[in-house]
Amino acid sequence: MSLPIVAIVGAPNVGKSTLFNRIIGERQAIVDDQAGVTRDRLYGRATWLTRSFRLIDTGGIEIANTPFQDQIRAQVEIAIEEADVIIFLTDAKLGLTKDDRMIAKMLFQSQKPVVLVVNKSDNEELQLFVNEFYALGFGQPVTMAATHGIGVGDLLDEVVKKIPDAKDKTPDDDVIRFCVVGRPNVGKSSLVNAMLNQERVIVSDISGTTRDAIDTPFVRSGQNYEVIDTAGLLKRGRIYESVDKYAALRALSAIDRSDIVLLVIDADNGIIEQDKHVAGYAIESNKPIVIVVNKWDLITKDTSTMDEFTKKVRKEFKFLDYASIVYVSAKERTRISTVFAEIEAAYSSYNLRIGTSPLNDVIQDAQIVNPAPYFNKGRIKIYYANQVAIKPPTFVLFVNNPKHMHFSYTRYLENRLRETFELRGTPVKIICRERK
Repeated sequence: MSLPIVAIVGAPNVGKSTLFNRIIGERQAIVDDQAGVTRDRLYGRATWLTRSFRLIDTGGIEIANTPFQDQIRAQVEIAIEEADVIIFLTDAKLGLTKDDRMIAKMLFQSQKPVVLVVNKSDNEELQLFVNEFYALGFGQPVTMAATHGIGVGDLLDEVVKKIPDAKDKTPDDDVIRFCVVGRPNVGKSSLVNAMLNQERVIVSDISGTTRDAIDTPFVRSGQNYEVIDTAGLLKRGRIYESVDKYAALRALSAIDRSDIVLLVIDADNGIIEQDKHVAGYAIESNKPIVIVVNKWDLITKDTSTMDEFTKKVRKEFKFLDYASIVYVSAKERTRISTVFAEIEAAYSSYNLRIGTSPLNDVIQDAQIVNPAPYFNKGRIKIYYANQVAIKPPTFVLFVNNPKHMHFSYTRYLENRLRETFELRGTPVKIICRERK
């Protein structure tokens, strides 16, 4: 199920990034007293009253023709279009401004639910200026001081009230849903067409041809699948294309709705920094990942070419050591069957349930073969283990003291579980709890 999206919108220097950091609970956005520091949208995940949502921080919109203003406004338009709820942030110290009125017009045109917030209203003198914001037409504003956290809970209460109820139907158990992500022009749409064996998606050499996430159900060898092709570049006159920024929201939404993520990279151009950005979204999702190296037909090969490229992939994607790697040519439609084999293996691993007895046998044997190191003034002792969830497989280890678990020993145990139970392509979560 795709997470709802909440966008923070407002004029420069009204406190959007401060509020963003306060809600997601970490200093992810740059905060500065100088207006206009935030130029690109930032994304975070937040939870309030059991409702989870993605939060977007946007650059400040103003009438003045300041540097990057066209690009900032274009990105904000994307954020508004994608959002389910919009937080319209204003500033009590500045009062009602022409920029606020201009932004209000944009938000009325969007017809999206809006929560009006007056920031920096943390004393009685500034509270007197709140009433003038009624003129924006969004009803009673929420008063808040983001820097001190005052009123943030009231704001989130209002946001959660306006988040629409989930309309996604219950997924069919026999359908494997996978999405295809990657930077523009690596051949995502060509790969989808090759997997479908028909021209369902427009393919072009121009980056960003695919405008929306496209869900396509199909059957192969008796198995039901649904593929979600992602890109999300909006090719309109006002949009200044900064590829990974504009594609990110739809890619995140597609990842949320998928069982498996196919991360496509370009063999001909090699791995670049943007590939790592896209991989970061997939890793954050805790979904199984298959790395698909496309355009393999363009590479001059010898007996060691594939091994050398695999080493490069492992080096660049250090946190994806569990992901399988397949080499294909979407254009020539070769080796496509290897992708399906890895999808099915990853899906099986993602849903695998391990019996308590064999699980504990592996954990106990692992401790005998390789005793845990001395760490934080003690040595971890694992008494027993339970699997508590699937999607991904999640294991709770009941121990003497969780502080004694070194991260390297967690990785060792994870690798033993992967080897024993053939957990391919899926992340594995290990949680330590003190035995009472």
